[in-house]
Amino acid sequence: MDITKQRYLKNPCGESSLPYWKAVKMDVPENMLIQHDRDFCGEGFMDYIDEPYFRLYHDLQMLRAAILPDGFRLCEAAPVEYAAHINQCYMGASMTEAEIKSYFQHSVYAEELWIAVQECRSKRIVATGIAELDEQIGEGILEWIQVSPAYRGLGLGTYVVTELLTRIAQKAQFATVSGQMNNPSKPEGLYRKCGFQGNDIWHVLKKRN
Repeated sequence: MDITKQRYLKNPCGESSLPYWKAVKMDVPENMLIQHDRDFCGEGFMDYIDEPYFRLYHDLQMLRAAILPDGFRLCEAAPVEYAAHINQCYMGASMTEAEIKSYFQHSVYAEELWIAVQECRSKRIVATGIAELDEQIGEGILEWIQVSPAYRGLGLGTYVVTELLTRIAQKAQFATVSGQMNNPSKPEGLYRKCGFQGNDIWHVLKKRN
């Protein structure tokens, strides 16, 4: 993708659908188009399946306190447990242990930005979060944030996001996150509650067969 660091830093979420480190490496497949909402006209893409994504920005100022609800604690988790929890939380997900382990090879991998929360009584992992850190441009990237369906509404999602932001703020100047606009769990509301802002929408268009 033709993008410069200077352009990206002026408007991360409006300039790219992806974090900078991914954007500079990505080659868009021939059967796919990616367009910002400002350039998108649905009538012109009837031959494509449209999946819109929000992309939000946090300046890492005025962070909320990360408060872990009573009855839960941070715990260690293996890659296979992260994969299993992601699959439990997202309908149709098929994350593998190998895919999770591949994150360790990313240039933006940060061990301290992997979080798992366990219910004290059952010792069941009920919330996890994975973020990455691009120290070259000062960007923290929230990648996977999920809470087990039976444990939603207890504040665990807010805790995971705010705890990750607190850790990111020690080494970065801003954070970004993206997600599916049509996700039934409506993650955008969680991120905005935690201080993310912006109105950028990106359309990922895949050619119909």
